[in-house]
Amino acid sequence: MRTAAPVRLNPEQKTALQRIARRRSLPSRWRNRFLEGGIAALEKDAPRPGRTRTITDGRVKQVVEMTLHQKPANATHWSTRTMATAAGISEASVRRIWRAHGLKPHLTRTFKLSRDPEFTEKLEDIVGLYLNPPEHAIVLCADEKSQIQALDRTQPGLPMKKGRCGTMTHDYKRNGTATLFAALNALEGQVISMCDDRHRHQEWLKFLRGIDYVVPTDKQVHLIADNYATHKHPKVQRWLARHPRFHMHFTPTGCSWLNMVERFFRDLTENQLRRGVFHSVEELIAAIDQYIDRHNESPKPFIWTAKAADILEKVKRARAVLNLQSA
Repeated sequence: MRTAAPVRLNPEQKTALQRIARRRSLPSRWRNRFLEGGIAALEKDAPRPGRTRTITDGRVKQVVEMTLHQKPANATHWSTRTMATAAGISEASVRRIWRAHGLKPHLTRTFKLSRDPEFTEKLEDIVGLYLNPPEHAIVLCADEKSQIQALDRTQPGLPMKKGRCGTMTHDYKRNGTATLFAALNALEGQVISMCDDRHRHQEWLKFLRGIDYVVPTDKQVHLIADNYATHKHPKVQRWLARHPRFHMHFTPTGCSWLNMVERFFRDLTENQLRRGVFHSVEELIAAIDQYIDRHNESPKPFIWTAKAADILEKVKRARAVLNLQSA
């Protein structure tokens, strides 16, 4: 006949067990658990085996391989539904496998590697200006934001209220376009700007004259710009030759990300233009000027932290991967 294991308690254990026994939510406990682990073993649930695994390692490997190297017949990428159908498992299982292996087939990122033969030299030159700006000089990141549309919505939208975001019509009426010329002070964050209706070399020269007028005459001007033909027009080159304090630094081909004024353009678009309603070009220009004026009241520079060597190493790895895939 089976007999229970004897339980011998010291006064402290007896007091603790009596306190536990008086709890109204006390679940059933076991004698052996107390004997094996004492009072601490009664304070938590015993481990349970859990549900039996139904998806084998081979099936997990199959889903990963299909995600990485195959495509569904009627789409460019897998969804949880199409993968679940193809692999014969549930959508929840597909999500768990993708999450565990860091797979996101619904997302993609754009990239472009510059083919400029002078990429390294131009990169080191511009990054050097950001990280170690020259003394008695000003570094300006300049570019045009062309074809800014003065858009007016076809119907009034509804304002935001509790439980509902604001609304605006998906269609719009164009009321003309404007071009913004901007030069961002890389060290201090101020912006020198000019709006015009076109962006030819004539307007670029007008903008350069404006920079020359605004910047103190005792400072050299290092101007970072892209390879747009307007910036290299013969008349522009002759003007630069007559103004030797201007030093041009051109970004590598296809590397607009290297010009920090593009970051300012992004903020302008997000904060002022994208959801704006403008009944005329004049109203659009007034909104742009107001945004820049307020920005210049308390400017905050964009801090460049990436070293040229780190960027070159990333580019080297990317080119190696592309060469391997094209081989």
